[in-house]
Amino acid sequence: MTTLYTVLLYLIQPLIWLRLWLRGRKAPAYRRRWAERYGYCEGKVMPDGILLHSVSVGETLAAVPLVRALRHRYPSMPITVTTMTPTGSERAASAFGTDVHHVYLPYDLPGSMNRFLDNTRPRLVIIMETELWPNMISLLHARKIPLVIANARLSERSAKGYKKLGKFMQLLLQKITLIAAQNQEDGDRFVSLGLKRAQLTVTGSLKFDISVTPELAARAITLRRQWAPRRPVWIATSTHEGEESIILDAHRKLLARFPNLLLILVPRHPERFSTARELTQKAGLSYTLRSSGEIPSGSTQVVIGDTMGELMLLYGIADLAFVGGSLVERGGHNPLEAAAHALPVLMGPHIFNFKDICARLQNADGMITVTDADSLDKEITTLLTDEDYRLYYGRHAVEVLHQNQGALQRLLQLLEPYLPQRNH
Repeated sequence: MTTLYTVLLYLIQPLIWLRLWLRGRKAPAYRRRWAERYGYCEGKVMPDGILLHSVSVGETLAAVPLVRALRHRYPSMPITVTTMTPTGSERAASAFGTDVHHVYLPYDLPGSMNRFLDNTRPRLVIIMETELWPNMISLLHARKIPLVIANARLSERSAKGYKKLGKFMQLLLQKITLIAAQNQEDGDRFVSLGLKRAQLTVTGSLKFDISVTPELAARAITLRRQWAPRRPVWIATSTHEGEESIILDAHRKLLARFPNLLLILVPRHPERFSTARELTQKAGLSYTLRSSGEIPSGSTQVVIGDTMGELMLLYGIADLAFVGGSLVERGGHNPLEAAAHALPVLMGPHIFNFKDICARLQNADGMITVTDADSLDKEITTLLTDEDYRLYYGRHAVEVLHQNQGALQRLLQLLEPYLPQRNH
C-alpha cells in the first residue's frame, strides 16, 4: 500500500507543479521556494531541535501559544515551523519573526523527506491537528524520532475515509508516539481505526488557549478612536467566494437604518483582496484599504482588511463579528478569536470544521446562526439596537473561551519526556 501511494505521488508531481504555477497567477508566492518542497533547506534551519508542522493558517494560529511556551521553557532549543501554503508561511513569519526557523514541509516522497530529516535532525516532531503523511510517519518511526499529533481532530467523514484503508491505517497509527485529541469523540475515532488507547490522551483544544494581550488591547483602543470614535462597527472575517456579496448586501440594508455603520471586511485569502475591492465598488459603497494606512473618513462605509496577521487587532475595533467560510460549504473558521474580545459571534450553518467549539458557543448563548443577507441584517439590527443583548452574547462568548482553557498546559506536560530536562 505504501509503495502504491508513493508511486502515485511521484506520478502526480507534474500536476502539482502545474497547480502551483496556475495558483501563482493570483498569488505569486506559489511560484517561489519550490526547492523547499523537495527537502532542500540547508542554511534555513537549525538542526537538533523541535519540528512543528501546521499545514495552513488555522493550524498556525493554534500553534502560536504552544510555540511561545516552548520557546520560554526550552530557550536553547531551536524550533522549526513548517507549513504547506504561502498564507500559512506568511502567518508563521508574522507570528514568530526570527524566533523560529520556517520552511515548507516537503512533499511526502521518501527522497525528499529523508533529505529534509537529514537537514533538520529533529529531537521531537509535533504535527498540528491531523496531517497523516505515511512516508513521513514511517521514516520518523525508523529513525526513532518521537512524533506527537497535537490538538488532533478527526471528523466522522474523515474517519470513514480512513477506515477503507483497513490494516494499512492501523499499522500507520501505531507508528505514532502519541495523539493528543481535542475531545473524547475525536479520540475514540482514532482508536476505532486501530490506535492503541495507550497512545491516546484527550487534552482539549489548544484553540481556546488564546488571549488578548494588554499591548494588543491598547493598540485596538487607539485604532478604534482613530477610525470610529462615535460609529458602530461590525467585522466580517475569513470570507470566501460567494460570501462577500452576501455581506455587502446585508451592509447596504443595515446602512438604511444605521447610516454611520462601518464594516471591516477581511477575506480569508490574499488572492481575494482585489475581488473584495471590486465587489465593494460594484455595491456602490465607499471604502479604504487597510494596507493604505489611511484613516477612514466619516463617509467611509467599508474598510477592506487586505493585510496579513492583523485579525486579532481588527476584532478589537468591532462591536460584533461574522466569521466566514460558514455561509458557503467551507466548514467555517475559528470563532474563538472574536470570542476572546467578548464579541457576539455570527456564523452561517456550515460549521463542520468547528462543530464542537460552535456547539459550546451556541449552547451558552455566545453565537447566533444566520443563513443569508436578510437574516444577517435582522440579527445585526437587534444586536446594534439593544446594547444589553449585545453585551450578553459577547460576555457568554468569552466565558466559553475561559471555561475551556488548559489544553496548552496539559500538552506541555505530555511533551516533557521527549525533551531535555529543564531547570525549574
